Amino acid sequence: MTDPETLPEGSIKLFRTTEHDCSYLADRQSRTLFLDPDLAVTLDLYEQLTQAGFRRSGKHLFRPDCKTCHACIPSRVPIQDFQKKKSQQRIWNKNQDIQVSVQPCVFRQADYDLFERYIAQRHADGEMFPASEATYSDFLAINNEFSFQLHLTLDDRLVGVAVTDQLPTGLSAVYTFFDPDLDKRSLGVFSILSQIHLAQQWGLPYLYLGYWVPGCRKMQYKTQYQPTELLIDGQWQALEQRA
Repeated sequence: MTDPETLPEGSIKLFRTTEHDCSYLADRQSRTLFLDPDLAVTLDLYEQLTQAGFRRSGKHLFRPDCKTCHACIPSRVPIQDFQKKKSQQRIWNKNQDIQVSVQPCVFRQADYDLFERYIAQRHADGEMFPASEATYSDFLAINNEFSFQLHLTLDDRLVGVAVTDQLPTGLSAVYTFFDPDLDKRSLGVFSILSQIHLAQQWGLPYLYLGYWVPGCRKMQYKTQYQPTELLIDGQWQALEQRA
């Protein structure tokens, strides 16, 4: 990593990667800004960086910083105004037999076993395949003080885990994995609806969903939770609702 930079708000050291193949758009090259990994991340700093469009992946806080492309747009859901679409309501109703619980971010063998199956069956062509316990712990930043896990349990069997961070302004959906054999339950959608429900219960105003990338099919789901707000030119702006 090269080129340390600072945010306008203060002397926060950042590093920029060299250009590499974009993981979202096949014909693009991307660059990424990372927070200095040696810097202790406080809750206030994490919040500040979130409002500047950064996300967390494992121990790293990062933001796309591409030369000519600005397709990655941070998105969030305003909790107070959120309304389920008919399809989302059906998924919510279908999964009411699933127990949802808040658990600390610690290593559990059952969690890892589910993660390993999920990666092998859903993302065998991705950077995290093959899964390992070491990369799992590093990716999820086990014991991060801002993090917890939503556990989805069906008949005493773990079927989903939503790694979530709690910020002053809301919850941040970091990564979700689930039983790949339960396609008909749409557990990815149910997990996001559960995070929204938890934010409502805790009185938090937003759920941060990460980057919406127009033209990338696998990222289109992020604007299906309406209303949606996008961070454009440093300001959160409402995205026009879609049918």
